[in-house]
Amino acid sequence: KRSNQKDYKPQFYPFKKYRKRIETLFSQLCDQFMIRRNYAKTFEGFKTRILAKITAQTLNQYIIKIHLNRNINNLKTQII
Repeated sequence: KRSNQKDYKPQFYPFKKYRKRIETLFSQLCDQFMIRRNYAKTFEGFKTRILAKITAQTLNQYIIKIHLNRNINNLKTQII
């Protein structure tokens, strides 16, 4: 709780857990996959590039979670 917040109610734990995972995912997409830097010329190219980056993120998380049994939020750890 911050001093300038009024009527603050603590969040339910599962909501905090899911929010942290979503915030981490967006941070990884912005930093590691450079989702903000997109030089597509057409909307089709834009969709293709964004879909490719999200697919790469999903595949990376799948490999880390299923095959290596590690935390999916740590993408910078060495896979091999």
